[in-house]
Amino acid sequence: MKTWPFCSAWNKRGRYFLTFTLLAGGMGILFFVNLLSGSVDLTWNQVFSLLLKGEGEETARRILWDIRIPRILAAAVLGGGLSVSGFLLQTFFANPIAGPYVLGISSGAKLVVALMLIFFLGQGIPVTWAVMIGGAFLGSMISMGFVLLASSRVNSMSVLVVCGIMLGYICSAVTDFVITFADDANIVDLHNWSMGSFSGMSWENVKIFSAVVFFCLVLTLLLAKPIGAYQLGETYARSVGVEIKRFRGELILLSSILSACVTAFAGPISFVGIAVPRLVKGMLGTARPVMMIPGCFLGGGVFCLFCDLAARSLFSPVEVSISSVTAVFGAPVVIWMMLREKRRME
Repeated sequence: MKTWPFCSAWNKRGRYFLTFTLLAGGMGILFFVNLLSGSVDLTWNQVFSLLLKGEGEETARRILWDIRIPRILAAAVLGGGLSVSGFLLQTFFANPIAGPYVLGISSGAKLVVALMLIFFLGQGIPVTWAVMIGGAFLGSMISMGFVLLASSRVNSMSVLVVCGIMLGYICSAVTDFVITFADDANIVDLHNWSMGSFSGMSWENVKIFSAVVFFCLVLTLLLAKPIGAYQLGETYARSVGVEIKRFRGELILLSSILSACVTAFAGPISFVGIAVPRLVKGMLGTARPVMMIPGCFLGGGVFCLFCDLAARSLFSPVEVSISSVTAVFGAPVVIWMMLREKRRME
């Protein structure tokens, strides 16, 4: 049966519209569910009175505005940034199983931040968020340098992934070793941070990481056209005027800043950067960057909001680390991707 071109275009637009509607709707629903859920349950009337009228008990107001809303925004924005970081790495390596956590980049950021925290706190020096992001960025770039060195020497992506996993184990082991010998006053905070969590966010934190993530997101959108050309191969990208060396450097830089920002504020979070872009690509039915970049951001926000809700609610009042929950839901996606890729190669 013949399919008319305008019908095909309409189907694509309809699929895009449906996907973005589902992602935006899912984020809105999870936003309100997260407002209601926690160790102290709030009712719809309390939430709407506080949000729309500013009326309500002081305790409920502090829970909502000082604890839950900053945490929800952290999960949405940082989760979206981590997903976009994974998309950039997958574009760079032209492989769907590349991601900041799998390649050990998040672990490198975690190690440097932990070392800086222990040193500065041990000296009684306050640590600003700019220093945290800078340390995480330094760790990300060091780990990325190792990954790039390994990629230049091996042709197999599976070997590169194994190298990244080993790098992650080494960085995590050194981090645990350092935390063990930290001052007792710092051990709890460092341990909680190293496990990954969106808790303890303030409005100052929200302003800082939102500015960093959205700035990188805008720059990434400006690279949408070169990314689309690069996806078709380096030869084609060069033929349309893309400076490959500079372009690859921009991908590395943006991906590292995004993953560093997430690690600095929430600690290392697993599998978001590798699983979400693949799921969004399947929902959209396209790899076009102009669709994938906002789709990955929304998808990462929805995924992290859902996982954070599970981390807070499943075993309440005990809270599970966000990285454990994202691994439970993200790891099966990665396994499915690897098995599917293997079958395709056969």
